[in-house]
Amino acid sequence: MQFTFQTTPSILVEPGASAKLGSLFGRLGCRSVLVVTDAGIVGGGLLDPALRGLVDAGIAYRLFTEVVADPPEAVIEAAATAAREAGADGVLGLGGGSSMDVAKLAALLAGGGETLASVYGVGNATGPRLPLILAPTTAGTGSEVTPISIVTTGESEKKGVVSPPLLPDWAVLDADLTLGLPPHVTAATGIDAMVHAIEAYTSRRLKNPLSDALAREALRLLAGNLAAACRTGQDRDARSAMLLGSMLAGMAFANAPVAAVHALAYPIGGRFHVPHGLSNAMVLPHVLRFNAPAASSLYAEIAAIVVPAATGSDEARSAALVRWATDLAPGVGLDTRLGSAGIGRDDLPTLAADAMKQTRLLINNPREVTYEDALAIYEAAL
Repeated sequence: MQFTFQTTPSILVEPGASAKLGSLFGRLGCRSVLVVTDAGIVGGGLLDPALRGLVDAGIAYRLFTEVVADPPEAVIEAAATAAREAGADGVLGLGGGSSMDVAKLAALLAGGGETLASVYGVGNATGPRLPLILAPTTAGTGSEVTPISIVTTGESEKKGVVSPPLLPDWAVLDADLTLGLPPHVTAATGIDAMVHAIEAYTSRRLKNPLSDALAREALRLLAGNLAAACRTGQDRDARSAMLLGSMLAGMAFANAPVAAVHALAYPIGGRFHVPHGLSNAMVLPHVLRFNAPAASSLYAEIAAIVVPAATGSDEARSAALVRWATDLAPGVGLDTRLGSAGIGRDDLPTLAADAMKQTRLLINNPREVTYEDALAIYEAAL
């Protein structure tokens, strides 16, 4: 047995922990921090405890609030420029996956001589980077424990930067930052985290027992708490469980990479600006059904966690998992028909062509995906 496993070296899990960010940056030797977030986080007051903590620790900060969903290259470059202009010696990413992805790349580009164009792909970013702390405000991407940033290039294509220097120094999980998150956002991000765990567990390449264990526990936490978190925005126990599950799923897929669900979801987000979690939910059951002939034994093991009443052969339990995935999104109030996002049948060939460009992801799928297969999956999701 041989495998490599890498993750964020230090993790703080504690409600209210964002108030301690200043002291953490102080321990990293920082005196001036670029805070990367979006305008909604600022307007909602979620940033206030973190900023007070920075001030109390004597650390100067500059806000960068230009993050948008599916951040384009221009936003990445602007954040790196802001860090340089502020003389920042540290970066805080506080927000959803987009804010954390921008913060990672801002810390990388401002901390060394690399350019964004030179670091796309796997292992091309070598650092150094500025000290980096990430604090998620949604339980979904797991970006706080992954060496991955996703960037929108050109009009709609997405590219990844995948390299160990993107792992932060600290991940801070403060469930209070997720209280009151709207049900539809909670649902979409929670399903995104489940997809991470499912795809890590069935990844054809780099699957390993440590990722498997993390994925199983992530699914237990996520499946067991998603409905409660969607139902009651202030349920701190459910929110804490979702945040922990999301992080564990992030650790899993960072080391056993995701596959066709993500490959087919990216074009939906890139071309139609559908939130990433929702785009994953749109194709999840259809990809599982496609993969089932090649992954029935692994799907049966997953079914034991999320559909414990399922019995019978591997194929029967695998079919139960597909039914569970089909009912998952509607059960928490999400409309996952492609048509609900304005996607028509004429759009499907372009989406399928875009999905086939995601070779970094498709190589991990338990079953080979052709253009015709991708097109059929999109048609099933229409």
